Amino acid sequence: MSIIYHEEVREFHLCNEYFSYIIQVMGNGQLGNLYFGKRVTDRESFSYLFETGERPHAAISCSEPVDLCLEYTKQEYPAYGTGDYRYGACVIRQENGSRTIGFTYQSHSIIKGKPSILPLPSTYVEEEEEAETLSIQLYDEVMDTDLILTYTIYKELPVLTRNARFEHHGKEEILLTTAMSGSIDLPDSQYEMIQLSGAWSRERYIKRRPLEQGIQSVYSMRGISSAEHNPFIALARKETTESSGEVYGFSLVYSGSFLGQVEVCSHDTARVLMGIHPDTLEWPLQGGESFQTPELVMVYSNQGLSHMSQVYHRLYRTRLARGYWRDKERPVLLNNWEATYMDFNEEKILSIAKKAKETGVELFVLDDGWFGERNDDHRSLGDWFVNKEKLPGGIKGLSEKIEELGLSFGLWIEPEMVNKNSRFYEAHPDWIISTPGRFETPSRNQHVLDFSRIEVIDAVYTMLKDVIGNAKISYIKWDMNRYLTECFSRGVDSKHQGMVMHKYILGVYELYTRLIRDFPKILFESCASGGARFDPGLLFFAPQAWCSDNTDAIDRLKIQYGTTMVYPISSIGAHISAVPNHQIHRVTDLKTRGDVALFGAFGYELDLNSLTPEEVEVVKEQIAFYKENRALLHQGTFHRLKSPFEGNDTAWMVVSHEKDRAIAAYYQVLNPANAGWLRLKLTGLLEEMAYKVTIWDKEEVFTGSQLMYAGIPIDRVRFSKDRGDFASVLIMIEKAVK
Repeated sequence: MSIIYHEEVREFHLCNEYFSYIIQVMGNGQLGNLYFGKRVTDRESFSYLFETGERPHAAISCSEPVDLCLEYTKQEYPAYGTGDYRYGACVIRQENGSRTIGFTYQSHSIIKGKPSILPLPSTYVEEEEEAETLSIQLYDEVMDTDLILTYTIYKELPVLTRNARFEHHGKEEILLTTAMSGSIDLPDSQYEMIQLSGAWSRERYIKRRPLEQGIQSVYSMRGISSAEHNPFIALARKETTESSGEVYGFSLVYSGSFLGQVEVCSHDTARVLMGIHPDTLEWPLQGGESFQTPELVMVYSNQGLSHMSQVYHRLYRTRLARGYWRDKERPVLLNNWEATYMDFNEEKILSIAKKAKETGVELFVLDDGWFGERNDDHRSLGDWFVNKEKLPGGIKGLSEKIEELGLSFGLWIEPEMVNKNSRFYEAHPDWIISTPGRFETPSRNQHVLDFSRIEVIDAVYTMLKDVIGNAKISYIKWDMNRYLTECFSRGVDSKHQGMVMHKYILGVYELYTRLIRDFPKILFESCASGGARFDPGLLFFAPQAWCSDNTDAIDRLKIQYGTTMVYPISSIGAHISAVPNHQIHRVTDLKTRGDVALFGAFGYELDLNSLTPEEVEVVKEQIAFYKENRALLHQGTFHRLKSPFEGNDTAWMVVSHEKDRAIAAYYQVLNPANAGWLRLKLTGLLEEMAYKVTIWDKEEVFTGSQLMYAGIPIDRVRFSKDRGDFASVLIMIEKAVK
């Protein structure tokens, strides 16, 4: 790993054994990009890669040493208005109304390690030797403003992180209306764009389409990252598969409104921009003030999509997630939501918890309905005091009784929301996000508290600290069940309303920071109507997230498969629920439900008392299997083998770091008539190692090469006859003992 600066030609070469990223200071003092791709040998100058020149309709931005035409030049952090007619990475309105800017190179520094950008979340290092960081200072003389572009390259991963910081020194106020985290111009557009899109109950479906001239983008203007689009895109060559080919990944460490955009110009270059959505940002800066963008994490792979994903998994599991639970085995939990909804009392809860303990569950979670007068979703959000009619001993008393059973206790909260039918709202009707004189749009009968205001955060924090601090709580499920509308804060004047959406997310991060500081051993799980805020920003605070409110095992194949494009399975909340499924009413075998949920943060979402004795025995076996294998499942290398988006079947596997153990799973949606044979090719094993393979009740020894290249036959007749629709089978692979 190294960051090399060639002073004579003013070029930066960031490289490790996997990739090179090359920047130059162009003739006009602005930054250009020369190369991003597979590692190349360093040389004194890469100027032969610089391409520019005058074309029809081109504006010449600099005539020395060459005719510099920005529209046809690959840039590093471009701006619109001085000859480049494409979308830029930043837009700044000055007091005279101009939006013309020109940041030019002033200086740079290279340091070991990686600086933090708190209060924004970001990846980190534990030892300085893990990474090197380049900071380039640019300056706009007219505005008297610095722009600091920061790049961190990791030593052992094909990862480059980027962020931008604006520091204003001038006497006149400026207004940031676009401040992207990063931009890159690629020399051609022969890529397919991969995105993770969908809606509630079908989050993070994989969409793949060729780039075309013009704009293609994913975005959220909903105040949070959203179920509709995840803050991630990838550009893959047409021939790129899971196991081969070139791909670039772009993932934004942010939980608010965002934009990920690819623009193909008339000469077939591709510009990637990612950052806070500009239509939700207006940030004024006085002299002495600054603005920091979120972090963009870029991954390069020439070994296919699975390798890109594995890089994100390793980085996000070990250098984004943090704290007490980062490396610990996650407990098997049971959540009472689908078992009782809000209709419960202490006796019913303890009955469910006792049965859970019998089966091997380790953590009981009390969901919505424990506070205020909360018997339905019309009331009491914001009243974070215990409903003594349901729980006479309060959360303290219930948590102690749960712990006496030998279980840990967890609690559901939704701290960002309020019902108008609540004491909290009656005391503070001006603390919701809403626009004066406009209809205050409800969603799920609730409104969003204005977390851009510190006094609102203080009030919610005080209530929650009291509840959590006076009970035995080991886990918090933090929910967020609606998007933002009428985005206006009564806490600031008209000039500062464009700051509200971003400050809201900073407020969420602030409350997380306080609670984690006070209760560092609590396991936090984020949730937003399921997966509507499943993003890297929250993974920094909560090492796992509720993947989707849709708990149907067959639908979860697509949801969990798509989620693994970026996120480690240790972060994917995956539970077994009752049938008929409460979301789509499908009846799926208990074994299949378990075989899907095992590949995540495992748990149950039902009343185990409702199961037959035979089913309870299956649950005990599932829990025992998970406990025995959860370290492998969460810390091993995950491989996608067959896509549910391409056919009737799905397959994936996890391989240990030493490659001496693996678990593969094969899933069938519908049972086909008179179907052909099944043969599953595994991956990630050692070619010459002998492995004992167990499938159903059969054991046989194969070499890794046989399993990976010839494949392992799956008995189609048994699969179809014994299991039928919605079938699954686990395949255990371990080093054979001679």
